[in-house]
Order: sequence, then structure tokens, then C-alpha cells
Amino acid sequence: MKYTGPREFVGLNNYAEIFKDKEVISSLALTFYYMIGSFIQLALALYFATLLSFKTRFGGVFKGTLFFPYLVSGIAVGFIFKFFYTRGFVLDSLLTWLGLPLENIPYWLRDKSVNNFSLVATSLWRYTGQNMVLFIGAIMSVDKELYESASLDGANRWHQFKFIILPSIQTIVVLNLILSITGSLSAFEPPFVITQGTRGTATYFLLMHNMAHNLQKVGKASAMALFLFGIIVVITVVQKLVFKYAFSDANSDSSKKTQRLLKKYAKEAR
Repeated sequence: MKYTGPREFVGLNNYAEIFKDKEVISSLALTFYYMIGSFIQLALALYFATLLSFKTRFGGVFKGTLFFPYLVSGIAVGFIFKFFYTRGFVLDSLLTWLGLPLENIPYWLRDKSVNNFSLVATSLWRYTGQNMVLFIGAIMSVDKELYESASLDGANRWHQFKFIILPSIQTIVVLNLILSITGSLSAFEPPFVITQGTRGTATYFLLMHNMAHNLQKVGKASAMALFLFGIIVVITVVQKLVFKYAFSDANSDSSKKTQRLLKKYAKEAR
């Protein structure tokens, strides 16, 4: 069907066309680029949050600088990076100043081997600060006496992070991971503004948008939307299972994972 005109019931044909359409399959494959970027993003956010949670010179300035990109409109960020990556503009100028010949620099938005990495870097720059603030809030809730006790026992910063910070904020880590994965499925603004989805950069969400509004294949676009909804439901179920079996609930003194480990050690001791 289109937005106007007659409509014809075709059953599950629209869903069948989704799996036959190579462009749709390739757009789903692009999700892995954004997922990899989200993992890097979370790692950087956790690293900066850990550093800035302790007394750091100019820590407030660093927090504001890292969080500022999240406050900028996604469309504006797209235009900024569109000129940043354009041939001969900001990034190329910086690299040539560092001594790299222009002919050895790839076309960041035209070269299919690097253009999707360039778009993922845009999302990484924008959302790292948001995750960092969430991690800082979680880390600040950890009892400071634990750090003092660990220091007296000879624990360094790495030991404090591994045995105090990370176990204490694991719920927030998993939550941010789930949100990042679902966000990678709906990536839209960077390819829409920067490349318009050309040269193999059309994500699933952008392809669905073009299918509905440009080609007016509303039935197929609706099927794509429901299929995306199904994927998100599956991820949500996995999230519930992770929280159920890996973390403690409100009525238990220790997580179920800890209880399983204690039982395992008890058996080995016997």
C-alpha cells in the first residue's frame, strides 16, 4: 500500500520480501559496526568515569567537555562531521600538517572500506559523555570507606576498579550495554545527514525511512518496523534473564551468580 490510493492485502509477502532484499540484509549487517562502536564507547566512558570520580585536576572541565557533544542536536552533529570528513577539509588538513601526504589519505565518506567506521566515530564522539555521566553517578554512590580499606591493604587503582568499582556498578554497565545495542539498531542521524545512505552506509532505520517516505512502500516499511520491534523484544527478554540470573534482587543478600560460585567451591572443598 501507499499513503493514498487503494490497498491490497498480501498476507506475509512483505515480510518475505524483507529477507529476500539484499539491501535490507546488508543494512542489518551494518548494525555490527555500530555495536562494535558502542562497546568501544562504553569502555571509554567507563575509563573516563573512573578517572574523573577521583580527585583530578580540572576534572570539572573534562566532564563538561566530554558531556557537551550529547547536548548538541544530532542533525547539527551530522553537519559538523560532514565538513570534518570532506576531502581537503578539517581532518585531511590536520593529517597533512602532521606530514601525511594527501594522496595517501582515504576518502572518509566515499571509500567503502572506511566510511562506515567514520560514521560510527561520529556516534562514539556524541554519546561517550552521556554514558560517562551515568557511570560517574553510579561510582559516586560506592562507599568511600571501601577505597580507604583497600588502600590500607595495598590495593592500587586497578585493584580498586576491578574488585570494588566494577562489581558495585555492574547493573549500570549491563543497562548501558543493552541501551547501546538497541541504539545501534536504530542508528539514523549520521548516515542520513552525512552520506544520505549512499555508498553502502544506509542503516536499517534509514532504509526503512526511505522505503516509507521516498518510495512510498508503506506496507514493506511497516513490516520492517515490526521486524525491528521483534528484535528489540528479544533483546529485552535477554536483558531480563541477565538481570534475573546474574544480579541479586531486592530480597536477597547476594547475587545468584555469587550463590552458584559458593556452591561450586563447597563441592570442590568436599
